[in-house]
Amino acid sequence: MRVGVLTGGGDCPGLNAVLRAIVRKGVPAFGHEFVGFRDGWRGVLEADVRPLDIPDVRGLLPRGGTVLGSSRTNPFATDDGVQRIRRSLDDLRVDALIAIGGEDTLGVAARLHDEGLRVVGVPKTIDNDLGGTDYTFGFDTAVSIATEAIDRLHTTAESHHRVLIVEVMGRHAGWIALHAGMAGGANAILIPEQRFSVERVLGWVESRFRDRYASIIVVSEGAMPEGGAEVLQSGRKDAFGHARLGGVGDWLAQQIESRSGREARTTVLGHVQRGGTPTARDRWLATRFGLHAIDAVQAGEWGTMTALRGTDIVTVPLLEATKALKTVDPALYAEAEVFFG
Repeated sequence: MRVGVLTGGGDCPGLNAVLRAIVRKGVPAFGHEFVGFRDGWRGVLEADVRPLDIPDVRGLLPRGGTVLGSSRTNPFATDDGVQRIRRSLDDLRVDALIAIGGEDTLGVAARLHDEGLRVVGVPKTIDNDLGGTDYTFGFDTAVSIATEAIDRLHTTAESHHRVLIVEVMGRHAGWIALHAGMAGGANAILIPEQRFSVERVLGWVESRFRDRYASIIVVSEGAMPEGGAEVLQSGRKDAFGHARLGGVGDWLAQQIESRSGREARTTVLGHVQRGGTPTARDRWLATRFGLHAIDAVQAGEWGTMTALRGTDIVTVPLLEATKALKTVDPALYAEAEVFFG
């Protein structure tokens, strides 16, 4: 069987580990041949491929990003997208497709499966917000990077008696903020699932200063104040209709300074969270996802994706990843609130 592989959406630590596992098992165990589509769905639309054989994936395990490249191309944004994909797969003699990506990439994969194409998915997002799986690879790396940043900022906050705000990724789900904030000892964590009161935040800040201790606030990029809206970097939207978020940290710093007189500064971690070497856990999870993805192809389990359930890797319908985002449970947020203020 000739199998095509693509990586779509934002780059993520562990993507190359998935590619390596797929090829390292698929070639010797099943005799499959692999091609990699460049830049996500763009490569499929334009039949832009590169070979993927065992020599091509050696040394990829610790490497961040994706050697295939990525994009946010949406085949369904064009009238003839499905026809172009069919033509590409036929011309390249590709029998099946493994799509590695998040909500948008897997949403396209699910629709293509409905169109009769043979597709298997692998869930990927540093936000950890995909349904159907307990965790996604890339998340552990992002949390580790954010936690290290918070650890380093504590000393500056204490030395200068400042409020330091750390803005992390998280459009609709606050998993990174919650995990990194708790691990880093933040005295407030603001997430998209729970609208925040600026007055309460000011109270937490003053409580910390009364104890002669500086304040660290961790905020997801999608967090919103009561009665307010998301803070956008730009009103422009990508091919899947997503606007660019960012700036809530600066907005909150201005509110704190103007209302309390306390000096406040913002650190936006941005793409640093998803770049560089994946953690050991992300390499482990990505490798297992890759091994089970090629097993699913061999078994003809089309329209499914790999998923972590406890410590087991299983396959679930692609629709489980896309029907609803996995957001932070209020009970988990309540655990973090014990440390606020």
